[in-house]
Amino acid sequence: MTDFSQHAGYSTMFQQEKMTLGLFFAIESYSGSMPKMNVDQQIETAKLAESHGFSALYFRDVLLDVPSFGDVGHIYDPWVFMGYVMAHTSRIALATGSILSTLRHPLHLAKAAASVDRLSGQRLVLGLATGDRPSEFSAFNTSLEDRPGLYQEALAVLRHVWGNDFPSVSTPRVRMSGEDLLPKPACSDVPVLVTGSSRQTVEWIAEHGDGWLYYPQPVAQQKRTIRRWRSLMPKFKPFAQSLYIDLSEDPHEGPTPIQLGIRAGSRYLIEYLEELEEAGVNHVGFNLKYGQRPAHEVVQELGENVVPRFPAH
Repeated sequence: MTDFSQHAGYSTMFQQEKMTLGLFFAIESYSGSMPKMNVDQQIETAKLAESHGFSALYFRDVLLDVPSFGDVGHIYDPWVFMGYVMAHTSRIALATGSILSTLRHPLHLAKAAASVDRLSGQRLVLGLATGDRPSEFSAFNTSLEDRPGLYQEALAVLRHVWGNDFPSVSTPRVRMSGEDLLPKPACSDVPVLVTGSSRQTVEWIAEHGDGWLYYPQPVAQQKRTIRRWRSLMPKFKPFAQSLYIDLSEDPHEGPTPIQLGIRAGSRYLIEYLEELEEAGVNHVGFNLKYGQRPAHEVVQELGENVVPRFPAH
């Protein structure tokens, strides 16, 4: 596997036995499925996060509005929106959480990722997922049952066309012989985080991913998941997770469960993050959707009171 210790995005987010923090777009609190996505406000809050030492901004790949799921992400195409955010920031990692490898052609994906890698100064950390919305697969005339193979194919193609000049490729979706993909990533590779299980075994994830982007679980359960995964690897790879938070104005308020996360004050949030760090989590990406306070205000408070304990590297 590629050594990403000098890769700007990867090294900003990940270090063994340390934790950093990130934010998912849309960086706002809202009810229902659709955020306001005032882009000027999103950029202002993203720049605030960068200035306070958050390590990553996350971009999601929600292709269609599926009412039964009640979530359209940040509305804009992730690559287009990432380019806009990239132009307004300078150091913070640009992470995908995650790109659908099953519904995007591997060569389109390879070119987009390599382009961001080059134009951003190696700030891209590529989370890849299989997708879980059946109606999207119907719309793209793709079978849900094909997801495990499509995922493996996509990652193999990415690595091959990034790392070789005029590669020969023969897979169900790609036939290359005598052509090349440009640009190449700066180090001929891009760090890839497997998202969830992606329909793969833990053994496959340990071998083929550069890290694991997982879902929130109780701390003891997350620790067992990490321990099993890391037992399969000869060297360190980072473990990241998402977390929905509703930050209370009272820093001493204790925890209340919310969907995929917690409501709490900053004091408890720090304690909880320290438990995750001790369990082996290297990065937590916050989603503010279910918050009761303005997101810009929350990011400011997190930047002042929480991020200094878990700063970007």
